[in-house]
Amino acid sequence: MKKFTIFLVSLFAVLSILPASAGDDHIIPVGELPSPARQLLETYFKEVGVSYAKVDEDWFDREYKVVFVNGMKIEFLKDGSWKEIDCRYNGEVPADLVPKEIVDYLGQTFVERRTVGIERDRRGYEVRLDNGLDLKFDRRFRLVGTDD
Repeated sequence: MKKFTIFLVSLFAVLSILPASAGDDHIIPVGELPSPARQLLETYFKEVGVSYAKVDEDWFDREYKVVFVNGMKIEFLKDGSWKEIDCRYNGEVPADLVPKEIVDYLGQTFVERRTVGIERDRRGYEVRLDNGLDLKFDRRFRLVGTDD
């Protein structure tokens, strides 16, 4: 019984230390972003000042986040491709960054609305409009859900 108690205490100690060492967020210069991320910033957000850029490093993954002085945010994957663009407080997501099929759908269905956010993952895309409506698209750009 004593060995079991020592085992449990040791296991608890190790498990409580692991999460603290798993993640590491720190501020980085914009020049340390992956090349595709820097190119996207230069192409679409050159006129907006960067407040800060940071890297979030986990054991097997790395993600980047750029926050602009006007409140817009962009998250990048480790290869520099965008994961999420949030312009909800100031501005609009550049149409060139939104897949053409989604732009066409929005142009037909939501003519007067602006795209203020977009997020992509392995299942598809989620688009946020300026009226607060979230549209979910699958990988084939079919509308699969809405949320307000």
